Amino acid sequence: MRPTRRRGSMRLISSGRHHATFEFGDLQVISLRDGYIDMPPTRLRGEDGRTLDELPAAVPLAGDNLRLSVNAFFVTDGTRSVLIDTGASNAWHDPTMGLIYDALDEAGIDRAHVTDVAITHKHEDHVSGLIAPDGSEAFTKLERVWIGAGDTSVFTGRLEPIRDRVVPVSEKVAINDWTTAIPTPGHTPGHTVYHVRSGTGHLLAWGDTVHVPTLQFDQPNVSWELDGNQSQASAARAALLEQLTQPHHFVAGAHLDSPGIARVTPSGDGYALEYLAPPIG
Repeated sequence: MRPTRRRGSMRLISSGRHHATFEFGDLQVISLRDGYIDMPPTRLRGEDGRTLDELPAAVPLAGDNLRLSVNAFFVTDGTRSVLIDTGASNAWHDPTMGLIYDALDEAGIDRAHVTDVAITHKHEDHVSGLIAPDGSEAFTKLERVWIGAGDTSVFTGRLEPIRDRVVPVSEKVAINDWTTAIPTPGHTPGHTVYHVRSGTGHLLAWGDTVHVPTLQFDQPNVSWELDGNQSQASAARAALLEQLTQPHHFVAGAHLDSPGIARVTPSGDGYALEYLAPPIG
């Protein structure tokens, strides 16, 4: 008899330098660390659209910069799988990025078995890993790349060889029995969240909904300079944060501190974040 799993549970079962594996009901969710990138605090914007005058003491800096983790997520039921985002490969020309291939190896995931990739949006640190640093396709058996219809223009240049496998997402659509693509435009025109449903709960892989977790949960009205439509991105963030406070819900964030999987609870006028595993990397 299989053990009964507690409703709403997600449990860390293994981790390494570049990955963390969670049991999520009848699924496994594997966080893959692509690395980190440092960005100036001037990227942050207040409700008036202006650069913030000062940062709260709770926001750490690396030198004078904000340090953003870059995460991707692999979800499998043991037979089928989906890789959500692919990291930067060598597109960013930064030695702190492009570690997803090491993470996949460390986690025991054979790249040749990846047939479905779901991209949250078109920015380089999410989509470039489809092409390895040597210019070859990183996933040789790739069949489908799901991406918001507003972001499909990214499949030119180095990404042109993938274009024939792109599946544009223009409305809410199931990509398998347990993953649904949900358009959430704002950060980019095609920004998309992936809702993963298991027997014990719900996981939202939400891309770039939040960039600076030490600030934007407490002050969710703070936006990011690279949000293409800041008011639309702010509205999407507000709706997703409220959804995540429901029972049995978890978030997987591209720029939450690696491994980037957490619970969200209301806290004052904002929200609190509870990570399910200690930082890696």
